[in-house]
Amino acid sequence: MKTLGIGMVGYGFIGKVHTVSYLDLPFYYKPMPAKIKLVGVCSSPIEDAEEGIAQAGFEFATEDYRELLARKDIDIIDICTPNNLHKDIIIDALKAGKHICCEKPLAMNLSDAKIMLDTATAHPELVSQICFNYRYAPVIMRAKQLIEEGFLGRPYSARICYLHAGNSDPNRPIYWKIQKKFCGGGSSYDLASHVIDITRFLMGDFKRVFSKFEIFVKERPIVGNPTEKMPVDVDDLSLMIFEMENGLVGTMEASKVSTGANDEIRVEINGEKGTIRFNTMQPNFLEVYDTRDKESPIGGMRGFKSIETVQRYPKPAVSFPGPKFGVAWIRYHMGNAYELIKNVAENTKPAADMYAGYKVQEVIEATVISDEQKRWVDIPVEV
Repeated sequence: MKTLGIGMVGYGFIGKVHTVSYLDLPFYYKPMPAKIKLVGVCSSPIEDAEEGIAQAGFEFATEDYRELLARKDIDIIDICTPNNLHKDIIIDALKAGKHICCEKPLAMNLSDAKIMLDTATAHPELVSQICFNYRYAPVIMRAKQLIEEGFLGRPYSARICYLHAGNSDPNRPIYWKIQKKFCGGGSSYDLASHVIDITRFLMGDFKRVFSKFEIFVKERPIVGNPTEKMPVDVDDLSLMIFEMENGLVGTMEASKVSTGANDEIRVEINGEKGTIRFNTMQPNFLEVYDTRDKESPIGGMRGFKSIETVQRYPKPAVSFPGPKFGVAWIRYHMGNAYELIKNVAENTKPAADMYAGYKVQEVIEATVISDEQKRWVDIPVEV
């Protein structure tokens, strides 16, 4: 069996999530398409990377990602850095002949995303995969199956939210995800990127958008110096009205000031024949309403039903710890990791490829333009 070497760039929270996913894959998938070897980990300060050696068994640590690119025993570069670092790492990795997996959103803006897409297109022999981990949630996988089977009939409308509460406290110190120079945008980038991809994954391409952003806390204290404050230049709240190519009309909210929320994605899609809805805080059940059910006598069998998706992943996933046990958030990342290893080992094209990342970036760019110019913005957006 082929062995694929991993080079991890960024060993903060999400780097650890990706690493745990690689380590756990053999328990969850059989047969594995390849063996995995954790070779090098890059992070700054170097102490963070060295933690990867102690925790996960990486062979060496560095602060310079180019050391990973120079290694012949590293096949895949997994990019878990702030958004402003994605472009150079992706371009350098592809030119060095490495497959890549990159966290979302792809870029700081659509122009940079186009350069990355063009570079990936110039290297068709290499896998370029974006981590849209919610594609591997069983409720979303089942929803996609039902939609493709025509369950909804003609699509009508959708209400989609991604809600966090992390910025509700005005005394929370400034951090990289609310500084434009590091992230490109706020909730419109960090959260909306996920639900834009979910919507596109389920319902196809966007046609046009109209958006409104808001920054509620204009200044935040500096870490270690709470009396000094820095201005906040990215959105706490992103609101969008959108139209899809298939005729669906919807609303989307991405918020980091939804006080009381944890990590909550709500999706409801209404169609001529039925409705599909789910909430990731109750991730084990997909709710469906089917107008084809009999409505008499006394309501017949009409009403929302809960489909027990739980951990019923299709093969080659194995029943570990068992299909009836509640699914966990990190399990979706394992789905992404397996798909990456499979694509590299079998030389197949990922569904969540660089183009998918670009199309999400395109919608983000359209929302930015719409908020600035107070108008509807058509998609595709010219670069």
